[in-house]
Amino acid sequence: MAWTRDQMAARAAKELQDGFYVNLGIGIPTLVANYIPTGIDVRLQSENGMLGMGPFPYQDEEDADLINAGKQTVTTLPETSFFSSADSFAMIRGGHIDLSILGGMQVATNGDLANWTIPGKMVKGMGGAMDLVAGVKRVVVLMEHAAKGESKIVPECTLPLTGKRVVNLIITDLGVFECEVAGDPQLRLIELADGVTLKEIAEKTASPYTIGFAGK
Repeated sequence: MAWTRDQMAARAAKELQDGFYVNLGIGIPTLVANYIPTGIDVRLQSENGMLGMGPFPYQDEEDADLINAGKQTVTTLPETSFFSSADSFAMIRGGHIDLSILGGMQVATNGDLANWTIPGKMVKGMGGAMDLVAGVKRVVVLMEHAAKGESKIVPECTLPLTGKRVVNLIITDLGVFECEVAGDPQLRLIELADGVTLKEIAEKTASPYTIGFAGK
């Protein structure tokens, strides 16, 4: 067993704190908008110039003019504001975003992140990923644990890097890892997904790691 994408997003939503300004990356991270805990007031920011995004719209209630950076239709809130992408990236580069939740292709033992391209594959560009990992106070990577049977948590990234030592937390369908322990770049498993065992984690994780809780 493992977490579904929605369960992964719900777990990531637990990292939100009241008053946070938050950027959600393309893919699974966008689902986090649907799981903001009751009583937690956060502002979701999108690189294309929107602050205060609501959850995804219901079917047949979409507005094609309201999209996030991943071109998905979104909703507005009473406090939603719109501005240029230049202002949006000024917020990011200026350190005004508290948390970014991004997808990943690989995360290394030391917190390096590769999340924008595979060599030889056609891509439109990296978007705002490099700016986000450089300018945001805390980075959470939300991704599936493996792809085509290969671990995405690795000793060293083999794909082009988005940023070096930038990831603070990894949430996968199998569990949760901290990327820094006592100031040192290393991985520590701190939570298992429902029905997942330590043996399964060990078999499917290429990077070395320590365990931060009583095993099962």
